[in-house]
Amino acid sequence: QLQASGGGLVQAGGSLRLSCAASDRTFSTYAMGWFRQAPGKEREFVAAISWSGGSTSYTDSIKGRFTISRDNAKNTVYLQMNSLKPEDTVVYYCAATPYMSYGADEYGYWGQGTQVTVSS
Repeated sequence: QLQASGGGLVQAGGSLRLSCAASDRTFSTYAMGWFRQAPGKEREFVAAISWSGGSTSYTDSIKGRFTISRDNAKNTVYLQMNSLKPEDTVVYYCAATPYMSYGADEYGYWGQGTQVTVSS
């Protein structure tokens, strides 16, 4: 029901925009989040946005570089990633939850993940 896309290979300092398309308008009433996960590590919170887009939250390591936004008319959430660093190289997942949360366990719906690779 959630389809993430937009990952790819980019040089350090470059930009990518991830998209997460929802299959129906139900998700326009959900808070949405982006997480990332490196092999062998737990899924890490990256950013979240309220259902209206009026509230956003970011993990410290990406503040000032990444921006989460949403277009409810298109049932899509975005993660604009600028000034990418090699340590941003992981799989990124989008997810939906009734209320904004930092915890992966609070999200009941997940996209399939999209790989971001940043070369140095």
